Amino acid sequence: MSRRAVVIGAGLAGMLAAAALSTVADEVIVLDRDELPDGPEHRKGLPQGRHAHLLMAGGLAAMEDLVPGVSMRKHLLAAGAHEISLSSGMVALTPEGWLRRWRHEGPQMLTCSRALLDWAVRVAVLANTGAKIRKAQVLELTGSAHRVEGVRISTAAGETDLEADFVIDASGRGSRVVTWLAALGISDVREKTVDAGLVNATRIYRTPEGAESFPLTMMQADPYQSRPGRSGMVLPIEGNRWMVSLAGTRGGQPPSDTEGFLQYIRDLPHPILGRLISGAEPLTDVHVSRSTSNHRRYLEKTRQWPERFVVLGDALAIFNPAYGQGMTVAAMGARNLGRELERHGLTTPGLARRVQRGTARSVDAAWTLAVSQDIWFPETRGGSPNIADRLLTSYTRRMIRTATSSYSAASAIWDVTSMTTGPTRLLRPSTVLATLSGPPLPAAAGPPLTPEEREIVRKLDRTAG
Repeated sequence: MSRRAVVIGAGLAGMLAAAALSTVADEVIVLDRDELPDGPEHRKGLPQGRHAHLLMAGGLAAMEDLVPGVSMRKHLLAAGAHEISLSSGMVALTPEGWLRRWRHEGPQMLTCSRALLDWAVRVAVLANTGAKIRKAQVLELTGSAHRVEGVRISTAAGETDLEADFVIDASGRGSRVVTWLAALGISDVREKTVDAGLVNATRIYRTPEGAESFPLTMMQADPYQSRPGRSGMVLPIEGNRWMVSLAGTRGGQPPSDTEGFLQYIRDLPHPILGRLISGAEPLTDVHVSRSTSNHRRYLEKTRQWPERFVVLGDALAIFNPAYGQGMTVAAMGARNLGRELERHGLTTPGLARRVQRGTARSVDAAWTLAVSQDIWFPETRGGSPNIADRLLTSYTRRMIRTATSSYSAASAIWDVTSMTTGPTRLLRPSTVLATLSGPPLPAAAGPPLTPEEREIVRKLDRTAG
């Protein structure tokens, strides 16, 4: 008998879920209410789409496991993405000082526009699986609290029921899953929001001639000074362009006008970002987004969970985008789905509950990293530091201070932020010993640039005049 799977949402999480389902379902239908672009273009259903996105090594590894017949790394690089080493290809000012750059290779991350990444993943999945996309709005789930049997949809032809042997909700931060579950009789979904009031402001520039290999450069917000956090980043994206993204928490938000944007970047703790873009040609206006809170639905903790229904991606949890975890968590959730389907098949009793609980583990790690920082910003809503948070923060701050000049400590942080290992990596004896010993070298006085990179900054700098 033919088996059909339905995925709600054609974004990153939805397309990767479709790839996982395609190995066990005869028909995979992806539903999306938006008209999807034919190329790497922004679409309105993605409020953070115009801002900086980092695909960490853990997320890329998950993608490599999901899409049959294609190397997603090679596919994304061919589409224009940049590959950046966390150990040598990045200049970063942390709250504890400048991180040194090392000759040893560390985890890699990919940078590109979100529009390019979503389009490239969609193309790869559609070309290498039997998944199909259909324009429709999902109104509700059909079935019962015991088992979901499909979805009710609205199309240009009217409303109809679409039966399915398995349903995935990957409809993003606007998901109505709590309402849908309540209609089935499941009303004990616990939710939590931690909101630092972060605002993102982003503008695209043409990469200046001669600066094509300049490293990704960022200044992280400092949550520990009892004042609003301010951060900035210049990262390479496709099309020989720089994405310049600023962010500020409640009380320190970046403005949307061009002059205010430039002044904000000049007022950051170090002038390097302002110097870089002062000699670069802007290609767009400033785009601002305020959809940045951490929000989690603890679906794995409900007393009852319906068979054949799973929630993935932003529909399950969203994170402050400053930490670059959302896409990786979505990919890891889809990989978890794929592995469970491979072991147990599409309709095994208890499968959906097992997938939901397994996916929660990668959400836990990302949530802890994001929230443990955001609760320190003034006027954060939904959380404040307790004794455990203070102990954890004391240790992690000491570790980051050590990592400014210790390869051992730095590599532990890279592994965790890349989500190639879990947070217990920070408690290995070698990491704890390095942390307790402290930084082996004096703090760097400025950004760790090569002589060639310093010359690029000097040539681009228009601020002195």
